[in-house]
Amino acid sequence: MIIHCEAALTDGHGNIVLDEIEILEPAEDEVLVKIKAASLCHTDHDSLSWGKPLVLGHEGSGIVVKTGSKVTHVKEGDAVILNWATPCGHCFQCLEGNQNICENNSPVVAGGNGYTPGHATLNSTKWKGEPIIRSFNLGTLSEYTLVKSAAVVKNASRKMSFPAASIISCGVMTGYGSVINAAKVTAGSSVVVLGAGGVGLNVIQAAKISGSARIIVIDVNPDKAAMVKQFGATDFIVADKNDAGLLNAAQKVKDFLGGKGADYAFECTAIPQLGAAPLAMVRNAGTAVQVSGIEQEITIDMRLFEWDKIYINPLYGKCRPQIDFPKIISQYDRGNLLLEEMITRTYPLKDIEKAFDDMIKGRNAKGVIVFP
Repeated sequence: MIIHCEAALTDGHGNIVLDEIEILEPAEDEVLVKIKAASLCHTDHDSLSWGKPLVLGHEGSGIVVKTGSKVTHVKEGDAVILNWATPCGHCFQCLEGNQNICENNSPVVAGGNGYTPGHATLNSTKWKGEPIIRSFNLGTLSEYTLVKSAAVVKNASRKMSFPAASIISCGVMTGYGSVINAAKVTAGSSVVVLGAGGVGLNVIQAAKISGSARIIVIDVNPDKAAMVKQFGATDFIVADKNDAGLLNAAQKVKDFLGGKGADYAFECTAIPQLGAAPLAMVRNAGTAVQVSGIEQEITIDMRLFEWDKIYINPLYGKCRPQIDFPKIISQYDRGNLLLEEMITRTYPLKDIEKAFDDMIKGRNAKGVIVFP
């Protein structure tokens, strides 16, 4: 059986193409998924210029259509969430519990640019008769996708929508996991969040779930004040775009907290010049977390580390998909985690360019492509 379906692709040179692709039957360790929703993030837009043709998309949810003979954890008809950091299960990092930085399969660690050579059977997906790579080994901006079994997690929620489920697999997991898994935020603590985009909102929510007593959010957009309070913030500071390193904002944080810095600070802006900013927000022996994945070279004033401060740079919230996704789903089902409220707008696949434009121009907290 060959599936013919519509997908959003890129030629690798900045262009988007809507065209038909072909997908073969699943191998013994693969799962064929009918995509119901695929959320967008800035990485998807970046992937337009990675220099290789790709099936776009790395965040998604859907329904299992068919499984390979060795797949046992999901079956036909199951609702699933797709996970882009697919662990191999046997490398050093996987055995250490660091599945997010798998040495063999991680499209960031092993591949470096959103796909892992040799990870997927290249001949399983074709465009114009030629094999084509799926972004982050998923390619969720397609009516169907064929993925490794380790890339799918069953969604047991009875009330979660497919658009809400689709945003878990990157932005929600990154923000939530950075708080819960990486920083291990404690009850009664104070937290600063730099940037109130999709990832920042989930840092706020996870800090609230952790029992933080004070959650201070800093953003340049004053219109976000009401939204961050909805997600659990206790205070909001409007940042000045000319405040180098947010040092003035850091002083305001200290004023809020009796002259000391916060226990934890999370950078969620993806602005390289703010890579060191969370260090300015925390007290001595506090923890600064660089959440957004800044990879550019930056200069840091080492006095910001004084004294005994910890700076960590976790990937994907140290995600262990089969462990962490069910926890997130449970928090949602209990009303502790807002997901639908993050979705500003949904689009059909044909409006993919409009969806990207809205994202780039900051019109959406989260935009989601939905499929019939």
